[in-house]
Amino acid sequence: MLSRLLVRNFVLIDSLEIDFPEGLIIITGQTGAGKSILLGALSLVMGSKADASMVSENADNCVVEAEFEMDPSDADLRNMLEGNDVEWDEGHLIVRRVVNRSGRSRAFMNDSPVPLSVLQDVADRLVDIHSQHQTMMLSDRGFQLETLDHYAGCISLRQECADLYRRLASLRSELRSLDENIARIAAEKDYNEAQFRQLDAAALRDGELAELEEEQKQLANAEEIKNSLSAAEEYFTAASSQGEILSIDSALKEAGRSLTKVARYVPAASELADRVDSCRRELDDVLCEIASMNSRTDLSEERLETVENRMSLLYGLMQKHACLNEAELIALRDRLSEALFDSTRLEERRDSLKAEIASVSEDLDRAADKLHEFRSSAALNFASAMTESIRGLELPYAVFEVELTSVPVSASGKDSVTFRFSASGRNAVEVAKCASGGELSRIMLALKAMRAKYTNMPTMIFDEIDTGVSGSVADRMGSMICDMGAYMQVFAITHLPQVAAKGSAHYMVSKEIDPVSSKAVSTIKRLSRQERVLEIARMLSGSTLTDAAIANAQSLLSDL
Repeated sequence: MLSRLLVRNFVLIDSLEIDFPEGLIIITGQTGAGKSILLGALSLVMGSKADASMVSENADNCVVEAEFEMDPSDADLRNMLEGNDVEWDEGHLIVRRVVNRSGRSRAFMNDSPVPLSVLQDVADRLVDIHSQHQTMMLSDRGFQLETLDHYAGCISLRQECADLYRRLASLRSELRSLDENIARIAAEKDYNEAQFRQLDAAALRDGELAELEEEQKQLANAEEIKNSLSAAEEYFTAASSQGEILSIDSALKEAGRSLTKVARYVPAASELADRVDSCRRELDDVLCEIASMNSRTDLSEERLETVENRMSLLYGLMQKHACLNEAELIALRDRLSEALFDSTRLEERRDSLKAEIASVSEDLDRAADKLHEFRSSAALNFASAMTESIRGLELPYAVFEVELTSVPVSASGKDSVTFRFSASGRNAVEVAKCASGGELSRIMLALKAMRAKYTNMPTMIFDEIDTGVSGSVADRMGSMICDMGAYMQVFAITHLPQVAAKGSAHYMVSKEIDPVSSKAVSTIKRLSRQERVLEIARMLSGSTLTDAAIANAQSLLSDL
C-alpha cells in the first residue's frame, strides 16, 4: 500500500508530506482546488511523462516521493527489483522522481537509479489509477480479455501462451533470414566457387612473396654475385718475400711461429702470436662461408623463370582481389571456403528450425486451446457476477454478456472477447456503444471491483468514477468502493457526499493564496470527525452551510 507521499515544487504544491492509512481513503475539495494536481504528482512518481511545466515557478526542480509497504512474500516483485539492482528491504520501497527545469527527469527506487521503463513495470504492480475518462477502456478488447482472464484465473497460462507466441515469431524471423542467406549464397555459389578454386590452386603460403623476391634478386644477379665471391676467395692468397704463393692462412701460421720464437726473448710477443692465431681462425671461417655461398649460387635461367612466374601469379591475385599480402589472400580463400560450406550448414539449420517451429506451433495451439477452455468455462459465471453487481447499482433490468469469438492465434490466444450490455435487459450490444455516462461509470466500477478481487493489486485510485450519477446510486457506488477497501487500499477522489461519507480516512484538498508571494498554493490535510461533517455538509449545500445540510452530513456519517 501507499503509506507516505512527499511533494515539493510540483505545479501549485510548494511542499507537502502526508501519511496514508490502509482501507478506504476519501479525497475531496472544491473544483480547481488541486485534486488533479495531487493525482498528477502520484502519476509522475509512477512513471508518467514528465515536462518542464510541472516545476513550480522560481524552483530549479520538483520532487515527488512515494513510500510503499509491499507483501514481503511477493517473490515476483522481489525478483523484479533485485534484477534491476534495487534493494528489496523486506518489502519497503521508496520511489522518487526528480524533474528539472528543462523537463528532464530521473527515477530512483530505494535510492538506486532506475530506467523509466523499470519504474513503470513496478508501478503497474503497485497502483491502479482509474481516471474519470478511463471508461473509454471499456471499448478496448484487450482490456476486456485481460479482465476475463483475471476472473478465470488463467493469467499464468496466458503468459505461457505469450511466451510461446514470441518464441514462434522469433523462430519464423530467423527462418526468413536464413532463407534469404541461403538464396544469396546459391546465387553467388558459382562465382564464389571459381574464386575459391583459383586461390586454393595457388597453394598460398604466408611470407612466400618476400622469399621469392629475395631469390629473384639473387638469380637475376647470379653472375655478378659469383664473380665477386670468386674474387673474394682469390684475395685470401698472397706472395712471400721469396716469391712463393701462400694462402692467408699459411701466411698467418708462419707469422705466428715467428712471433712464438721471438717470445723467448720478448714475452709480449706471445700475446701477439695468440691474436694472430685468433685472426687466422676467424678468416678461415669467413673463407669457408664465401666458398659455400659461391657453390650455392645458381646460374639457372629456368629457376629464374619459375620464380618470376610465381611472383607474377601472386601479384596478379593480390591486385585482382585488392589484397595487400598473401595473408589477406589466405583469409579471403578461407572465407570463400566457409561460405561454400555454409550453404550446407545453413540448410541443416533450416531443417532444424522448421522442426522447432512445428513443435512450438503445436505447443502454442495446445496452450491457446486450454486458454479457450478456461475462458469459455468462466465467461457465463463472469457475466452473471457482473449482471448482479450492476443491478445492485440501481439498474434492476440490466444484463451483461460476454461473447467469445475465434480469431487467428496470437500472444493472447485464439479468442476475442466482446462485453455486451443492455440496461433494459433486451438486445444487448457492445457496451461502449449503448451505455450512458452514468451507466458506463457503474459498469466500470463493477469491473474494477471484480478485477481487484483477482489481481492482488495493493492500491487502487478512483478519480471521480462516480461522474454522471447521484442520489442513491452514488450511495451504492460508495458502498461498493468501501467494500473494496476491506481487502485493499482504495483512494476515492469524489464530489459526491454519499461517497465521501464512506471510509474512515477523509482528506481535503484546498487552494490558498500565499500572503507573501501572492501565489496560489494547493494543500491537503486529514479531516477530523467534525471537519468531515462540515466538508460533507458543504458538498450537500454549497458555499452556505445550513442546519439541514449539517444534520444530513451527520446522518451520512452515523454508520462509521
